[in-house]
Amino acid sequence: MTAALLSLSLAFTLVTGQFAPQEAGSDPLAPELEVRVQALGKQLRCAVCQGLSVADSPSSMARAQLDMIRAQVAEGKSDAEVVEYFVARYGEWVLLSPRAEGFNWFVWLGPVALVVAGGFVIWRQLQRGPGEPAASTPSEEAPKSAEPAASAGAPPVDEEDPYLQAVRRELER
Repeated sequence: MTAALLSLSLAFTLVTGQFAPQEAGSDPLAPELEVRVQALGKQLRCAVCQGLSVADSPSSMARAQLDMIRAQVAEGKSDAEVVEYFVARYGEWVLLSPRAEGFNWFVWLGPVALVVAGGFVIWRQLQRGPGEPAASTPSEEAPKSAEPAASAGAPPVDEEDPYLQAVRRELER
């Protein structure tokens, strides 16, 4: 019985069109113009949503913005004019992808610069080799002593760091 009621209610909602996005009262345009409206709606951010485009947002504000786009396209305005209308009204924030001009170049070129800098650092590390120190070169004219175990810069074995001694004991196990 419940399955019959569920399928009947589903059929009723499909027939009445309640799953369609709710529009504020504008009629759909010709298919080629409606494609333009949806493409423009994908470029513009909803004024009340977090990161959703006007075309993807379910809010009533987004429906009103989409109706405004539809009305302007019906008047014969170009895509650039429609976008400029929304930028003038809401600011450049309304664009989902910022324009590549002025300070916005940092948004577009910043990731590329970081990848290039990271690649340069990795390349330098690979050129240096696995065991070479960064800026030191061994001296060939170092004095040779009778004891090869004690070098000029290394501490005597008895005065080693206690942490180094603990690591060596652990490795000997």
